[in-house]
Order: sequence, then C-alpha cells, then structure tokens
Amino acid sequence: MGNVLGRTRCLLRTAERGIGLTQQDGEVSILVSDVLSFLNASPTAFHAVDEAKKRLRNTGYEQILEREDWKLEAGKKYFFTRNHSTIVAFAIGKRYAAGNGFHIIGAHTDSPCLKLKPVSKVTRGGYLEVGVQTYGDGLWYTWFDRDLTVAGRVMIKEVKDGSVSYSHRLVRIKEPIMRIPTLAIHLDRDVKDGFKVNTHSHLVPVLATAIKAELNTAVSEHCPVESGSQTDKKKSAAKHHSLLLQMLADQLCCEPDDICDFELHACDTQPSIAAGALKAFVFSGILDNLCMSFCSLKALIDATSSESNLEDETGVRMVALFDHEEVGSNSAQGAGSPVMLDALSRATNSFTSDPKMLKKAIQRSFLVSADMAHALHPNYMDKHEDNHQPKLHGGLVIKHNANQHYAANAVTSFIFREIAAKHSLPVQDFVVRNDVPCGSNIGPILASGAGIRTVDVGAPQLSMHTFFQDFSHLDDKITVDV
Repeated sequence: MGNVLGRTRCLLRTAERGIGLTQQDGEVSILVSDVLSFLNASPTAFHAVDEAKKRLRNTGYEQILEREDWKLEAGKKYFFTRNHSTIVAFAIGKRYAAGNGFHIIGAHTDSPCLKLKPVSKVTRGGYLEVGVQTYGDGLWYTWFDRDLTVAGRVMIKEVKDGSVSYSHRLVRIKEPIMRIPTLAIHLDRDVKDGFKVNTHSHLVPVLATAIKAELNTAVSEHCPVESGSQTDKKKSAAKHHSLLLQMLADQLCCEPDDICDFELHACDTQPSIAAGALKAFVFSGILDNLCMSFCSLKALIDATSSESNLEDETGVRMVALFDHEEVGSNSAQGAGSPVMLDALSRATNSFTSDPKMLKKAIQRSFLVSADMAHALHPNYMDKHEDNHQPKLHGGLVIKHNANQHYAANAVTSFIFREIAAKHSLPVQDFVVRNDVPCGSNIGPILASGAGIRTVDVGAPQLSMHTFFQDFSHLDDKITVDV
C-alpha cells in the first residue's frame, strides 16, 4: 500500500502545483479555457480521441500500433488507439522493471446521443427527416427544439493513379442543419400532464422541406458530374437524403458517391461555455464523460511533461479512455474488451519473458475509475441519501455501492482519501438511496476483468444525461490530479 501511495502521489503533486485551490484567477482561466477547448473539439468519441492524440504528440508521446511488435523503452511515452474511439496512453518510468505496478486512470469518451441509422432517409408530410437511433440512456425530451448538426467519421473512397483506396475521415458540420420540433400545445393539451416521448416516431430530426430540396436538386442536375456514376449516386441516395450527402461531401472535399459509409451523431451546435453569474459553471452537452477524460489526460501530460518527471519513477503511469461505456462496454473497444489487459501484458512483456511478471504487476497496480458524479440538486434534494449529498465546489466524489455497481472498497477508498488529504484536496462520498436503482460505470468491469484494485470517483455535476449539462470548473482543479 505504501508503494501505491508513493507512486500515485506524483500525479497529485503535479495537479496541486498547476491547478490547485490556491491558484490565481488568471491560472484558473487558463484551465477553464483548456477544458472548453477540449470539449468543443470533441463532439463525438472519434473527435475526442483525435484531440487526445494531438495533445499527446505535442508533449512527446509516440503512437504505437496494436498490430505491430512493441519495442518499448524505460523513460519513454507511448499511446495506441482502437477503433479511433478508444485510446490508451502511458509513460514508463526510467527505473521501471518488469513486475512493477501500473498507476491508471480510466474514463470514457462516449455520451448519450442520437446516431444516424444505416438507412437514414425519411420523408413524411412534405418534410425530409433523418432517421436516428437512441444511444445510451439519455433524457430525450431535452433534445427537442435544439439546433442540431451532425458529426462523426466517414469512410471515403479515393482513386489515385488508377488504384482505389479507402480512408477514415472525421467530419463535422458546424452550422445547425436539423431540429426536432415540439408539437404545439394547441394540438396536445394533455402535454400539461407530462411530456411523453415516443422515441421512434417523435424523435426524428427535420432536415428540410421536400419542395425546397427538390428545387435544389433540379438545379444541381444541370451541373456536370465530376466523378463516379449516376448508378452509385442513386444507391447512396436510396439510403440517405442526397442533400445530407452533398453537405458531408462539401465538408470532406469529395463527391457524394465517394462516401461509402459513415457513423454520424446528431449533436449540438451550441459551444460549451463558462457560465453562471460568477462564471463558476461549465455548461456542455458532453460533460459525462469528456470532462473526466480531459482531466485524466491533462493529469498524465502534466505529470510527464519533462524527462525529469520520470527520472525516479519505478512504475508505469497510464490513462485509458474507452468507448461504449454508455451502452455497457461490451465491444472490441469498450472497457469489457481485452484492451486494458492487452496494454498491461504487452507493456510488461516488453521487458521480460517471464509470464509471472504480469500477475505481479497487476497486484502492485491501482486504478482510478473517473466518471462524473451526481451533485445534490437544490430542487430535488429528497433524491439524495441524507448523509451522502455531494455538492458543487465540494471536491471529487468517491462512489460506493454494496452491490458492486461501483468498485470502491475500504482499502481503495482509504488510499484515495489519504492521497487527497496529503495535498489538502477535498473529497466527498456518494451512496444512492435504497429505493433508487444505482447506475454503474467502467470501474467494476475493469476491476473484475483485470483484477486491479479500483476506486470509483467523479466530479459532481447537475443535469446528467440531458442535452446540456452543468458542473463547476472549480471542481475541475481538483479532478485533473486524480
């Protein structure tokens, strides 16, 4: 336990110096600007991982590929991605030896959202609509009457010198192009008794009116075709509105028939902002859980920004940001996959051929599962257990659940609390009421899958899983550390 405390303390010292509660307002503004920059660059998990890659490369991290052999060195920094939506970054101490522990922060890159269907083309009542699937457990009524756009990844066909290749490209249309309109109260008087959403028939974004789209199509048909065939165009148009495909093509500087497939989200056009009368809050649609992803990534980067940071380190400092937490983590890139164990084993085996060393390393490791927590709501105070009411500005929250929906236990909670106390960082506790179902996260999945001692923590926030959420950036100063 002493070794775990000592190794993990390095990350905490860095955050205390750089973003502690005693910082000047100017330094706090830099942190707020940084978190907003990350959030606004990350409308989807793909974009979040791309932004993480840029930040890691800028601080000396080298990308390695899972399909290739790893030749790792002590004192070096690396990262790899899976599916472009999960990323694992780690820095190996200069005094590292096989069998030494890993000091890990885990978070996730996805948020509840609406994802476009494989065939998204919907035409009803003279409107062009976009068919979407609900992803995760969102409060879908909050998505009505919002300015929506699309973002995600697109598979592009590229022809060069007679040969055909395919590439993955990120796309984001910044202007509002869709909206899910609410039915007027004059046509639904019963709405006063509760807004009940049928997610299949009501939750369909409107892209345009059919007559306006036809006029645009009539004009474009008189323009010359630069590439592809009319047959290819008709196949694509049969699945998705040609208007949407053309907008995507314009963003990607390609032709609509070059678009082979895509994974797109409906997302907000309103940027994440610092708000509130005293600018003490951050309003954003993707706080859960990109806030924790940002804090985890920043902690690692700050704690490994110079070679001297790793001079006396005997372990491996690691951050793992997973996709698909909101839908159970059961995917090739989710926390339920072998990603974590693969990273631990391949890093360990780069320094030894003894298979027993991995088991030793796991027993010497510690994982902080970082996911946003539920702050006490002033208008629904009865929804919190009386003795466990985390508050904004109150510091990080340790999450407990006797039924193992969270992975914290007496040992891991003690370790975390001791580290926080040594650096004067406040900590709160959360237990859900007995008459309310408890949520979960990647903590128990990683703890059971790899056998690592784990504690579940998170920064407190309001409005979780709504379209636009709220938390205090003052808690961010504490969180970056952990």
